[in-house]
Amino acid sequence: MQENELIPATLPPRDKELRARVKLFGNLLGSVLKRLEGRRVLAAVETLRKGYIALRKQDDPERRARLMAFIDKQDARTLELIIRAFSTYFSLANIAEEDFLYRERRRQVSEGGPLWVGSFDHTLREFHAQGVPADKLQSLLDQLAYIPVFTAHPTEARRRTVMEAQRRVFLAADRLNDRRIGREEREELTRELETRVQVLWRTNEVRVKKPQVQDEIKYGLFYFEESLFQAVPITYRLLEKALRRTYGADESGNPRIRVPSFLRFGSWIGGDRDGNPYVTPAITELACRLAMAQVLSEYLRRVSALRHELTHSTFMCQPSEAFLESLERDSTIASAVFQGGSDRFETEPYRRKLYIMRYRIAETLGTVRRRLKGENAVLPASSAYATAADLHADLCLIRDSLISHGDANVAAGNLTDLIRMVETFGFHLFRLDVRQESTVHNRAVAEILRVAGLHDDYEALDEEARLNLLARLTEADELPKVKAKDLSDEARDTVEVFHVMGRMRTEVGPEGIGTYVISMTHAASHVMEVMFMARLAGLSGRDEDGKPFCHVRVSPLFETIEDLRHVEQVLEALLVQPAYKRLLEAAGNLQDVMLGYSDSCKDGGIVASSWNLYEAQKRIIRITGENGVKCRLFHGRGGTIGRGGGPTHESILAQPPGTVHGQIKFTEQGEVLSYKYSNVETAVYELSMGATGLMKTSRCLIDTPPTDRRDYMGILDELAALGEEVYRDLTDRTEGVLDYFYEVTPVQEIGQLNIGSRPSHRRKADRSKSSIRAIPWVFGWAQSRHTLPAWYGIGSALESWRRNDPSRLAKLQTMYNEWPFFRALLSNCQMALTKADMRTAEEYAKLCHDPQLARRVFALIREEYERTVQQVLNVAGTQTLLDENPTLALSLMRRNPYLDPLNHIQITLLRRHRALHERTDEVETDPWIRPLLRSINAIAAGMRNTG
Repeated sequence: MQENELIPATLPPRDKELRARVKLFGNLLGSVLKRLEGRRVLAAVETLRKGYIALRKQDDPERRARLMAFIDKQDARTLELIIRAFSTYFSLANIAEEDFLYRERRRQVSEGGPLWVGSFDHTLREFHAQGVPADKLQSLLDQLAYIPVFTAHPTEARRRTVMEAQRRVFLAADRLNDRRIGREEREELTRELETRVQVLWRTNEVRVKKPQVQDEIKYGLFYFEESLFQAVPITYRLLEKALRRTYGADESGNPRIRVPSFLRFGSWIGGDRDGNPYVTPAITELACRLAMAQVLSEYLRRVSALRHELTHSTFMCQPSEAFLESLERDSTIASAVFQGGSDRFETEPYRRKLYIMRYRIAETLGTVRRRLKGENAVLPASSAYATAADLHADLCLIRDSLISHGDANVAAGNLTDLIRMVETFGFHLFRLDVRQESTVHNRAVAEILRVAGLHDDYEALDEEARLNLLARLTEADELPKVKAKDLSDEARDTVEVFHVMGRMRTEVGPEGIGTYVISMTHAASHVMEVMFMARLAGLSGRDEDGKPFCHVRVSPLFETIEDLRHVEQVLEALLVQPAYKRLLEAAGNLQDVMLGYSDSCKDGGIVASSWNLYEAQKRIIRITGENGVKCRLFHGRGGTIGRGGGPTHESILAQPPGTVHGQIKFTEQGEVLSYKYSNVETAVYELSMGATGLMKTSRCLIDTPPTDRRDYMGILDELAALGEEVYRDLTDRTEGVLDYFYEVTPVQEIGQLNIGSRPSHRRKADRSKSSIRAIPWVFGWAQSRHTLPAWYGIGSALESWRRNDPSRLAKLQTMYNEWPFFRALLSNCQMALTKADMRTAEEYAKLCHDPQLARRVFALIREEYERTVQQVLNVAGTQTLLDENPTLALSLMRRNPYLDPLNHIQITLLRRHRALHERTDEVETDPWIRPLLRSINAIAAGMRNTG
């Protein structure tokens, strides 16, 4: 298999390097196929590859018919091997591109000039040139908090085992980049690379069983072990280097501007119970303990390594008094550490200290492991580390002591990296958020009040009465007496979650539990219901001095278009509630508010969703500001454009001016995790790009922020209304459109793909837009090459607003060039339009049982697609999609001729699979389901998107 011949011959020299690497991977894969599967399979793959490349160059109905006939002749086993061949090719092409981009960045660094836009170097040079003084920059950095939150949303089709195999291919290929190696060594490395490709081929990329939540927890932890434990310290080092270069250094070579610890990580995996009955209170405990065990294991490894590095002798240097005093305090456990030889390393004090620290970490880790086994283990207070702060203090003592006797450069190495890690990860690794849907709380509170004899029909109360009752109960001295056995299973589990939160705060540290997110928040009482249950679990109340305390932070989640429009009335009612204000102040006076991108887009279309989210953010910041409350926005973004995705740096820059106050929190879902964090090199790049986007948008903390132009906002009001109307005309008001969706996309079969523990539908057997979750909604349209959620309605909105008026087009072009929000919206739209393919989508449309319905619905979609392409190109002032992003354009161009055969194979398989199931329910006898599920994986890999 080789890279296709559609790539222009006049490429920049460095893209030819990438092309050569993709060609090498293709040749190695071809060699493996020929050896292991035989010439016939390789010939079939080549027939389809070359045939569809030719069709991309020039359409030929006869050739197309011959290729479809060729696919129809293949048996299930051969189709499965063909699909796997193309899928593996995509994996290898993705690796080649990732490695190439990393090499390009490395080349820019070696040349010594300004680096890429979004790098720390480029950003700080920009700040310096704009006259940002050192003291203001320090103030800005001190207020930063960059918080990616990993979720188990089922949009990652790859197995962890496959990702590990791909990582080994990446590392083997990277060694080939060394120009110093000779011919024989290069040949040896190429043979090793072929072996790695062979192992990848032999590894099953489809999960045999549906993952349990425990598997998803371990999957999320994989990224910390594989890349983030290395990437985080490197990211801080890059920022320090850029600060030294731009703002200068002190006499010790340290940047004059201090770099605070601003990276934090969150997770929903094991805490997100919205629609997932398998996330139990016990699972939440498991998630916290596994995370703690993972980070402690890393600290143990690093402290062990430092023992062999910090071998300073007291004959050569004099440690600080504070350090020596700490060693003296450790003497109580020295005999246990050194097993009788308590005078060991007396002349090598740092080694001695590190041995003791290693012992204490191991004691803490041992306690966690016993708890994971179900034991009621108590932390040995005299020997273990009780908190991350204790470990951090010991590390800082060593650092300060080294600096005191002239070894600052030694302290600045691996020791400082470990200090950064402890500051970032603590003992908790990540802050585990908890999420549940508002109606669950509503039912639980009603049941508790009824059982306690406090109110017989809470659900019958109006909003004001509910708020008054809940406010009274959250501040009452005496709590309702309710026994767990008197509650239903649902209510008992709902309350138990809060008790688990309390226990885990004690075990892993106060930061171990993050935000309690309430899905479908429609009223202020939905927040107060959670505060009431937190009070029952002892997470809020008054301390011994009578001062209020609150150990839970609640985040209302606004998801639908309607919710976004009503955000004001909910927040205003909540923030003027005296009881809530007191609890919020006790918790730090910071209000988290989460915005849902996926459901709002599924609900009202991309233009209405994007604009209502933009406007909602401004209203939220205004309301919280008027009430004297700090606010942190939490963005529930997915990977695809239809779920709020897009490049992180540009997405952050596109936020409304003045709404990002140094902190940003956002979900990282499914395939996004693997693309960003599977490799150390890419993880460093992504963290840096996100951090600089945050620095730029948080300039409002040190400067007067710009304001949006009123005329631009007025135009977007109109475009959003126009786009929503067109989108709803299709999805809500076109008869049969949901039947079309279910029949022409593999959405029903996606439910059989074992990619997540959570059900794909809220209700069974319900063909409604409200029933299907946003992820399969986007996933299905993407597989069938419609990509509809990411662009439908934009073309009509632009065309209708323009009215063929040249001055109006000029206005839109100016908006595109001047306004980051509008530019990001249309740039992301171009990406989605490029991934769409109407010719292929039309083939999928033939799967619809009602040909007349298919023709009618597809005609609407194709017409809007063509309109959107034309209108977006007119506004962008370009000739073709992605003219302004040639790297991405080339990447997608490389993939299309390989996606074409996969899509047509999938259409054949869907037809055969469904025809078989119309005759029988015997799933075990279906030979087509395995290759069909593999085709879903393969297309997802090729498009680099699922849901």
